[in-house]
Amino acid sequence: MVCFRLSPVPGSGLVLLCLVLGAVSSYALELNLTDSEKALCLYAKWQMNFTIRYETTSKSYKTVTISNLGTPTYNGSICGDNQNGSRIAVQFGSGFSWIVNFTKSVSVYSIDSISFSYNTGDNTTFPDAKDKGILTVNESVAFKIPLNDIFRCNSLSTLVKNGVVQNYWDVHVQAFVQNGTVSTNEYLCEKDNTTTTVVPIVPTTVPSPTTTSSPTTTPSPKEKPDVGSYLVKNGSDTCLLATMGLQLNVTHDKVASVININPNVTGYSGSCHPQTALLRLNSSNIKYLDFVFAVKNENRFYLKEVNVSMYLANGSVFSFANNNLSYWDAPLGSSYMCNKEQTVSVSGEFQINTFDLRVQPFNVKDGKYSTAQDCRADDDNFLVPIAVGAALAGVLILVLLAYFIGLKRHHAGYEQF
Repeated sequence: MVCFRLSPVPGSGLVLLCLVLGAVSSYALELNLTDSEKALCLYAKWQMNFTIRYETTSKSYKTVTISNLGTPTYNGSICGDNQNGSRIAVQFGSGFSWIVNFTKSVSVYSIDSISFSYNTGDNTTFPDAKDKGILTVNESVAFKIPLNDIFRCNSLSTLVKNGVVQNYWDVHVQAFVQNGTVSTNEYLCEKDNTTTTVVPIVPTTVPSPTTTSSPTTTPSPKEKPDVGSYLVKNGSDTCLLATMGLQLNVTHDKVASVININPNVTGYSGSCHPQTALLRLNSSNIKYLDFVFAVKNENRFYLKEVNVSMYLANGSVFSFANNNLSYWDAPLGSSYMCNKEQTVSVSGEFQINTFDLRVQPFNVKDGKYSTAQDCRADDDNFLVPIAVGAALAGVLILVLLAYFIGLKRHHAGYEQF
């Protein structure tokens, strides 16, 4: 643990900040904020990272994840009182900041709002951003906690807005601390209340080798998953159809897992728009598995994005997002079909195997699939040049045979004369 003692902040006293150096996928922070009497007034410990989608100068889109905040500062963090709210303010990088505001009433305090600002003018993080400047995402939270209780949420919490995904977990926070002592009474978030009663799906898991230099062990093969049917409605009309068996391949902390999705215990929802469509799956262990489809060139659709957040068998949380995919391409007004096993490679740590797949995210009529473009057509494209080459070779052989046969008969005629 590395601790920093900063200069006094007006109205709040000395700030003691302890940074617990965690994994590269997150940034763990612990904050003890004291008032002018050196009494603890605000305590917070949490982990967070940010994923930002931005437009480039080439008019494409890229995604960058900010997980290492470097050496942050905390100017503007204040204790608050009965008249004024409390605040955690964090500054890091070049023009990045994160602020949480708390308010207080007679018997409760509230996590009132969260604000995240990022600087696309930072050429190290956004070297090819089309627009340069500081952008801010504000989220109204208004989550109430009993006064003198510490709020705890070890589960993953995600805020998504304007192309920014904010991930928080292992959160412990108490604003307006009473008598300078952190409370022993915990107020749990809903997911922490329910995760202890969830019966986890037991994946096929192979522990990692004891030596860190050894490669990740491959999990044992798993049986083919059941095929589920999913749909999304826009009002009373079906706007998205999907039928598929899904198998998730996850590698986390050098442990590889294979998880079959059981459609009988899987919920689904989504939304449809002119240029994008979303299918979201969820279960007791999967917070969300998003398939995002998009229109390209005004005449075709494809799978553009996959986002996942799920609990693994050991209780840890695995989350990842990739919005730069290109799978399941088909003409608008048709469906995409592939009965053979396919793999959607979301990242090196997360792949999805699909079985008996058929999807149509746009232009669904009467709740039925339109004519399908079969993935076997892609294979046929490779067979065409082979077939043409084989035919030409056959013709050449026949010509040579005819030539040699004719030549032989010509020589035989001379011998008879």
